[in-house]
Amino acid sequence: MAASDQAAMERWAGLALAVSALLALIAANSGFQGGYTAILGFPIHVSLGDFAIQKPLLLWVNDGLMAIFFLLVGLEIKREFLAGELSDWRRALLPLIAACGGFALPALLFVALNTGSPQNIPAWAVPTATDIAFVVGLIAALGRLVPFSLKVFVLAIAIIDDLMAVVVIALFYTAKLSLPMLGLAGLCLAILVAFNRLGVRSIAAYMLVGIVMWALVLKSGVHATLAGVALGFVIPMHAKAGATPLEDLEHGLKPWVSFLIVPIFAFANAGVPLAGMGLHALFAPLTMGIIIGLFVGKQFGILAATWLAVRAGLSPKPAGATWLQIYGVAILCGIGFTMSLFIGSLSFSDPALQDRIRLGVIVGSLASAIVGVLVLKMAEKRAPLGP
Repeated sequence: MAASDQAAMERWAGLALAVSALLALIAANSGFQGGYTAILGFPIHVSLGDFAIQKPLLLWVNDGLMAIFFLLVGLEIKREFLAGELSDWRRALLPLIAACGGFALPALLFVALNTGSPQNIPAWAVPTATDIAFVVGLIAALGRLVPFSLKVFVLAIAIIDDLMAVVVIALFYTAKLSLPMLGLAGLCLAILVAFNRLGVRSIAAYMLVGIVMWALVLKSGVHATLAGVALGFVIPMHAKAGATPLEDLEHGLKPWVSFLIVPIFAFANAGVPLAGMGLHALFAPLTMGIIIGLFVGKQFGILAATWLAVRAGLSPKPAGATWLQIYGVAILCGIGFTMSLFIGSLSFSDPALQDRIRLGVIVGSLASAIVGVLVLKMAEKRAPLGP
């Protein structure tokens, strides 16, 4: 895909995500609220003999469709580490350090703001995430305001950020385990690894076993989306000639994930009923912890870690970028949206707490987007990039 086509796709994907979130807010705060809630709560039952899965539509979106999103995440992570910007440790070091700073500070700020409300602590990871679709789409829309080196830098941060989110979900958001189901899921993974080692190139074979693995992981208590990541990791990266199975699957999934799956997820999860939500809800520790974590923690965590790494001589500053531009993209990394909402959905089952998480994610992400764009425009006026 040509660079111009890729940039256009990223811009439209970001717009689709924003429109879906806006429609969800309208649906949740209008005469459509009853229908919106009823649709998301509609039960869907799937069974094969004694094996059955029954969940409301919302959870089929979060556990099922988002497994495909995480499959794409797994493919992107593998490609970046084997053949992309993260394949050379010298190039990967700066975004790795920056991503760690952007992960740690939001979590610390959230915990600090919620020490008096220990029941909120399970949501500590919500403000640590960066929405790769929103951020990359917005940067693509900004065009020449962001040097190419910074686009690569932010993409690498987002990929590492996704990897850390996967680890967090696996370690901290896993329910009571069913060892028999987990064992069978492990057997499926072993079969997939054997496929890779034996040179199997059929995507259909991987997907068939992957679907079975997803169902078993869902029943095991480990979050089912991790099956998508595991499947992405075992898709072959190499081919004798032409595009690889990984590249074929990634390119095939990208439009579906960008324009269907992520917008559906946003529509299902961004509907915050604002009736009765006054300043008390906005300034509640849970909500403020997320807002401060995303808007303050992300930008200063990434900026400070980047500055320290450059000053210590561990890595050079992104070529052609000023510190004000680096600060601008660091602010944009506070757009947590999709991944933050997803982690938030795993944190609590209480609808009232879920609404406060959504409110915090929306406000923190919106503030990061607006201020980040303003800083980048200011940076252009101070140091024009030229043609």
